[in-house]
Amino acid sequence: MEFITAEERERLEQKLAELKAKRPELSKRIGEARQRGDLSENADYHAARGEQGLVEAEIRRLEQRLKSSKVADDLDVPRDMVFLGSVVKLRDMDDDSVDLYKLVGESSGRFDGDEIEVTTGSPMGESLMKARVGDTVRVELPKATKRFEIVDIL
Repeated sequence: MEFITAEERERLEQKLAELKAKRPELSKRIGEARQRGDLSENADYHAARGEQGLVEAEIRRLEQRLKSSKVADDLDVPRDMVFLGSVVKLRDMDDDSVDLYKLVGESSGRFDGDEIEVTTGSPMGESLMKARVGDTVRVELPKATKRFEIVDIL
């Protein structure tokens, strides 16, 4: 079972609704392209069918993910423990810089927030999971090992 935040669930449901809304448009494009004649040399037909296949695959993936996930906000997790959805203030032990990190199941792809998104499957996410304020976590990166002190959980 995968844990996601309520915000992630909402984003996945919205994306699923958008993809399902594309179905009639794609069917119409396929039908119109089919009416133009020979399908073997019909680029519009093949492009529409290809897009339909990608959309249907993504719909199935999102439906399965939503079905097999649980919203972490519903869990009884101690407030002083880092868990999915937590925003954590970390101090880099090498240069004393302080940044905010948010532990997420899947990155939103947005970079305009105050915090840096870290997925639970990343080295940083794995190190942070279930850590507490005052703990020092080690993150094994390709070129070096970084250490961070958990200053606060917001």
